[in-house]
Amino acid sequence: MTNNVNPLLQMQNIKKDFFGNQVLTDINFTLGEGEVLGLCGENGAGKSTLMKILFGMDVIRETGGYSGDILIDGKKVEFNTPFDALEAGIGMVHQEFSLVPGFTATENILLNREPCKKNIVSEVFGDRLNTLDYKEMDRRSAAAIEKMGVAIDAKMVISDMPVGHKQFTEIARELSKDQLKLLILDEPTAVLTEKEAEALLESIRGMAARGISVIFITHRLHEILAVCDKVVVMRDGYVVRDVPTRETSVEDITKWMVGRDVQSAAVGEARTNDGGRTILSIKNLWVDMPGETVRDVSLDIREGEILGIGGLAGQGKLGIPNGVMGLYEAGGKVEFNGQEIPLNNPRKCLDSSLAFVSEDRREVGLLLDESLEWNVAFPAMQIQEKFLKKLLGGFIKWRDEKGIHQVTQKYIDELQIKCTSSKQKAKELSGGNQQKVCLAKAFALEPKFLFVSEPTRGIDVGAKALVLEALKQFNRESGVTVVMISSELEELRQTCDRIAIISGGRVAGILPAAASSEEFGLLMVSQVV
Repeated sequence: MTNNVNPLLQMQNIKKDFFGNQVLTDINFTLGEGEVLGLCGENGAGKSTLMKILFGMDVIRETGGYSGDILIDGKKVEFNTPFDALEAGIGMVHQEFSLVPGFTATENILLNREPCKKNIVSEVFGDRLNTLDYKEMDRRSAAAIEKMGVAIDAKMVISDMPVGHKQFTEIARELSKDQLKLLILDEPTAVLTEKEAEALLESIRGMAARGISVIFITHRLHEILAVCDKVVVMRDGYVVRDVPTRETSVEDITKWMVGRDVQSAAVGEARTNDGGRTILSIKNLWVDMPGETVRDVSLDIREGEILGIGGLAGQGKLGIPNGVMGLYEAGGKVEFNGQEIPLNNPRKCLDSSLAFVSEDRREVGLLLDESLEWNVAFPAMQIQEKFLKKLLGGFIKWRDEKGIHQVTQKYIDELQIKCTSSKQKAKELSGGNQQKVCLAKAFALEPKFLFVSEPTRGIDVGAKALVLEALKQFNRESGVTVVMISSELEELRQTCDRIAIISGGRVAGILPAAASSEEFGLLMVSQVV
């Protein structure tokens, strides 16, 4: 565990500003060999900037560098590129994936470090013509995957993988590096469910036991308490606490993060709507989505309710909205408002006034290089011809720039999206704020029915309540029926009226939100036959 005599990492008096805006002020902390440090703070507290400095990210150098000192094993270092950090034994798994979609997991894990073997041609013309040693590649990737304790298909192409397995591929890539001394994990469990997250926490414990130090950034504060030796809390660019984990609690960390008491919400004011008419009926749904098991789901959703869908990893909860909305091949029968909706046809769903906020915001949810205005308004413009001015009976159309700006500003204000303006590019926002843009885009469609998958993924504790409240308000004030899919059972209990638990690709049972955690837990581990 901790080695206070000679810490592996020391960060001393780190300061950083972006164009005159001070984002880090006098940051100090140490990390011992084999120690796990939990780094906490709301979105915008400075966590990611600090880690970009430590990892030598280009954006730091391009914006004037930083002041202060970084010491590794007592020696001052300065990383100008991530390659310098990797050379020094520092690895980083970013919140957003950096994988080659057309490559397999094995090819990504060993990218640019592939073992090669000589052949007749390379014996004559040199090592550049060596061939890849696929047997050794398979062995090394299997060893890295085994270190995680989570089974993923090493031969599966990344573009076919569910989002959780992409995250594990990123982590396996770092674990495959022999010189690894320190691993930075930025929100690694945000896309994982309970079972996967627990496996990862066990993996972190294994890394620490082997002498690898870990900086663990997460908004799931109970994970900090479960796996970390100490916690460093940041707020507004300062370190406000640096304490051993055993001396703190979720409530303490939350208070330090936000500078105020945040009550851990009790179960929400769930409503019973037993007599409500069925607005969406799913019968015998199966979905062919990698990593998800949807075999035979039948579910009736009542008009005006918020229905939660929960369950363990891979049991099928994420596959349901992806199948209904046509993102993956599906079969069965879906009726909306008494009319059958053809499966495998996303446009028909959107035309029928259904909307979907995906769990995979970068691949499905956002136009990263476009402005917030374009992200929020474009789907409504394309599907419903909103925000368009028309001349000659629609023969000539042009964008209603004022209307686009107004609707975007409305949701920036309501969802408290942290941005410089509505013209800012989506890729420049933090992960949590990108998630809010995905919600705003769905709200702007003014649908009758909304699927929202992992709506608080990667969002800090202060913003979670805001997003959940926005969903409730959207449901109550606009009369929109909402189905919320989440790995966080407590969030479902706070937000939803009823909760369906999916196990083994089927509905294991539906309980009111006020039912006990134990009752939900029993459904999660049951296998429906």
